Amino acid sequence: MMRIVKGLIKLILLLVPLVVMAVGAGMLWASRSQAPSDGEMQIAGLSGEVTITRDRNGVPHVKAATRADVAAGLGFAHAQDRLWQMEVSRMAGQGRLSEMFGSATVSTDIWLRTMAIHEAAEASLAVMDEDTMAMLEGYARGVNAWLERTPLVFSSKLPPEYVILGHKPEPWRPVDTLTSIKMMSISLAQNLREEALRLGFHRLGLSEAETLDLLPYLDADTPPPMPDLTALLGLDPAPIGETMITADASDAFTDIDGVLATGASNNWVISGERTQSGLPVVANDPHLGLMAPSVWYLAHLEVTEEFDEPRHLIGTSLPGTPFVLLGRGNDIAWGFTNTATDAQDVFVERVNPDNADEYLTPTGWAPFGKKDEVIKVRGGEDETFTRLWTRHGPVFPAGYKHFDKLLPENTVAALQWVALAHDDTTAMVGPRLYDMRTVEDFQNGFEAFLTPMQSMVVADRSGNIGFVAAGRVPRRDPANRLMGRAPAPGWNAIYDWRGYAPYKDLPRQTNPESGLIATANTKIVGPGYPLHLTFDWDEPYRQNRIEELINGSNEKHTPAMSRQVQADVFSPAFASLKPRLLKALESAPLSQANQDLMARLASWDETMTRDKMEPLLIMAWVRQTMIMAFEDDLGFMFEDWFKVRGKVLERLLDGETARNWCDVKSTADEESCEQIVAEAFEAAVADLSERYGEDPSKWRWGEAHYAKGAHRPFGEVSLLRRFFNVEVESGGGPFTLDRGRTQIQDEKDPYANTNASSYRGIFDMADLDRATYIQTTGQSGNVFSGHYNDFAPLWADVNSIEIPATDVVDPAGVWRLAPG
Repeated sequence: MMRIVKGLIKLILLLVPLVVMAVGAGMLWASRSQAPSDGEMQIAGLSGEVTITRDRNGVPHVKAATRADVAAGLGFAHAQDRLWQMEVSRMAGQGRLSEMFGSATVSTDIWLRTMAIHEAAEASLAVMDEDTMAMLEGYARGVNAWLERTPLVFSSKLPPEYVILGHKPEPWRPVDTLTSIKMMSISLAQNLREEALRLGFHRLGLSEAETLDLLPYLDADTPPPMPDLTALLGLDPAPIGETMITADASDAFTDIDGVLATGASNNWVISGERTQSGLPVVANDPHLGLMAPSVWYLAHLEVTEEFDEPRHLIGTSLPGTPFVLLGRGNDIAWGFTNTATDAQDVFVERVNPDNADEYLTPTGWAPFGKKDEVIKVRGGEDETFTRLWTRHGPVFPAGYKHFDKLLPENTVAALQWVALAHDDTTAMVGPRLYDMRTVEDFQNGFEAFLTPMQSMVVADRSGNIGFVAAGRVPRRDPANRLMGRAPAPGWNAIYDWRGYAPYKDLPRQTNPESGLIATANTKIVGPGYPLHLTFDWDEPYRQNRIEELINGSNEKHTPAMSRQVQADVFSPAFASLKPRLLKALESAPLSQANQDLMARLASWDETMTRDKMEPLLIMAWVRQTMIMAFEDDLGFMFEDWFKVRGKVLERLLDGETARNWCDVKSTADEESCEQIVAEAFEAAVADLSERYGEDPSKWRWGEAHYAKGAHRPFGEVSLLRRFFNVEVESGGGPFTLDRGRTQIQDEKDPYANTNASSYRGIFDMADLDRATYIQTTGQSGNVFSGHYNDFAPLWADVNSIEIPATDVVDPAGVWRLAPG
């Protein structure tokens, strides 16, 4: 026996070092998938030499004679640093995620394939001009050069994600870039959710006034009364019964909400009369879903020979595309926010009861567009489905947004959406940015920009400031009383779009007397503006706060002051809600411990800083209040509606609602909102105690509200999450300028920061080389790189880096690309 034991010990002693050595060798092999700091390569199709000089932050400074060659250099750099991110975006746009991720993404692929995003991108290639095609082809040339290289000895040719999943990328094509641009547009979708909610609330039997309790318009908007949807759409006049109200809220397409996570943003431009330098200051921080790596990649692009002088673009690029989207040129600086215009309409299409291949149009029955689709599934059987479309657009898969429960039999829901246009010229703006020298150039030069509509602020070095909201705006018939607020009958021509608004009629402003232009996703036009943009504007808390901070200062404005505004974590919404909530607790029989917590909230300054517990307490309290007040009334519609809604809660707590939402339907007595708010406070404290411990003095907002830069797909794999996710404590909240939106409907992790400032840029036109930039993670998407997450601490503290247009001092490395 002892001999066997000794033999086993010897075997273990032999095997353990071998295993350790094998693991170490594998890690070394994978880590060498990073691009070397320096190198040379010949690439067929280049017109001259391209240099890619990386600074100490990993930012590439790409220099070439032409825009097409600069695009090749950026494609080469993107492929070196962000190849996996580019692949996920491309495969998503093609509805092919399941080829990489298996059955978990089949429903996502069905939805994306149904939208025919890649098909629209293919069609849009035909409308690209010569300059744009040259850049698209140049970019693909650079990406493919890196893909086709001979790798280093003992190194992986591809980043670790490819190796782990056994996936091999296809060559990059110009259409893949257009698909990536469309995926960005998809991620900024607006209004579809609200249309489905209004339909659902109507089917639950809610009156128009009760629906307005839940989805209020801005005070400045006065839309016409909503038409009777029952008569308009041929709905069952009986409200959905109790069985449906208590039905499971989940459906097969919940992951799509992550793809369609709506963005927000702040931007402003201040005239030189109000600044210390005497020239304008521009600031921008677009709020998007956090991910690892960041959605953005910082870059400096220089074209040396195509223009009368070298032309620079510096700012954020989108991996998969050859353009700087936000930033500065030689003479201008600009920033975007999402306008949130209503560029989507859901149409209810009536199916022929005698022929399911036909649907009703204003001129009679017409055949559905139809195509059989095959989704290849990694590790499983192929999935097949039939994609349908109508004259309006794609037909949603059954079950999406509960349309199968909400609509009558023999009907389907179809979507008309500007983002799915087959003549999308948005990419053509990219090459033109190099030669924009004035505010007027910028405003006129964005006519080709179709989707998603953006509110753009801009300044030039001559001291002009301006604004334009560029994008394709549907025109609706004056007889269309829905005005995009709810699904429309597809068989009635009144609800068809009447073309698009002329570019010259879109909102525009130049050198206003106030010296300030700021936008934050709320209403951007006055009462006299003739075009309908939307009724689903964001709540105006952030817009009002920007104007309060900038206009409330008596000092001349500086970039440092813009940084302070971007870093502001005061919550106007919670400042408004706090006294209302506390008043509801005045007569509640609270324990001494909870009285102490109430006192802490009473003295809280309404700033959502990382080291405080009060932001966590009030967020948990608001969350429980909304669940207890509304969930029993809304049933399976609740989860789609559930987010922190400031104006809704203000009206609820002021007793200004059309019904008593606080009454619990399952009890005989009628509960008051004071009772519900008190019970919600107790429930919130209990929930936080379970999540973060019994001692409230140790609760911290930053711990709960960590910025969750989730990697796809390894961010949800427990063993890999800590390596691939980029997570850092963060402040702010859903209504602060330093924004940090949470998914409070996520019971597992309701306070994590999932949507925040994805990039911050600040520009003083007096010295553009001192402009500052930051994104959320780091330049590299390779987990072995030191630049994978090195920006995260800077970003969390609202600090930044500079990227001057001058030659890089002390470069980290230089790649030289020559014609092959």
